[in-house]
Amino acid sequence: MIVSIITPVHNSIDHIEEAIQSIINQTYTNWELILIDDKSSDSGLHILQRYEALDSRIHLYTNSNNQGAAVTRNKGIKAAKGRFIAFLDSDDLWLPEKLETQLKFMLNNDYSFTYTGYTTFTDKDPEDICLFKVPNRVSHRDLLKTCSIGCLTVIYDTQLLGKVYMPLISRRQDFALWLNILKKIPYAHGIDKPLSRYRLRSDSISANKFRAAGYQWKVYREFEHLNIFQAAYFFVHYSFFGVIKTYFNRVKRKIN
Repeated sequence: MIVSIITPVHNSIDHIEEAIQSIINQTYTNWELILIDDKSSDSGLHILQRYEALDSRIHLYTNSNNQGAAVTRNKGIKAAKGRFIAFLDSDDLWLPEKLETQLKFMLNNDYSFTYTGYTTFTDKDPEDICLFKVPNRVSHRDLLKTCSIGCLTVIYDTQLLGKVYMPLISRRQDFALWLNILKKIPYAHGIDKPLSRYRLRSDSISANKFRAAGYQWKVYREFEHLNIFQAAYFFVHYSFFGVIKTYFNRVKRKIN
């Protein structure tokens, strides 16, 4: 069973090779990597072309103009030939056993949508900074309160769900996609084990908590179409649990 891995690339020359290598190093080998260059202005395209030439499982697509993460990921999903869809951004990493562990979990339990724990790191501090633990399962309502699902950890089964695409909204497209899937099924199921590594960058949207909160509010109002009272209820949960989760995981990591 093929796993199709979707990796959008934009000006990632410093990190893309490490991300690709973390896929090549997987203990599960029946995968295809779909790289989509979103009109990068750096010289990283030659790295992508080199890997495509070296490994027949790697397929490269290019956008003629910069189209953003949602359109670019959707192009990869459309091109995917695998039963399973996974996501890895160009600056993040997988542990070698990620695919094998998660696929066994899905197939043994007949789960269509799964996620795992992950750790965070930075370029200045390449050792793991923070461990993000995840619940055993989440519902649509749970996810509205706090997003426990990291994009780099997700796998979904197209045989059970069909191909599900990123909504074309300006930000938080992955969160909106998880909400869409959880309107189809009761729960997503998690493996509380860190199988991925998320690179924290100072210029990332997630690094700016105020901007991220604004995009979260837009998902509630413009994508989920919640009334202002419903949106406020979930936003309070999102804000509270976001602070608690970050603090708890950082303290736990320091203690360990």
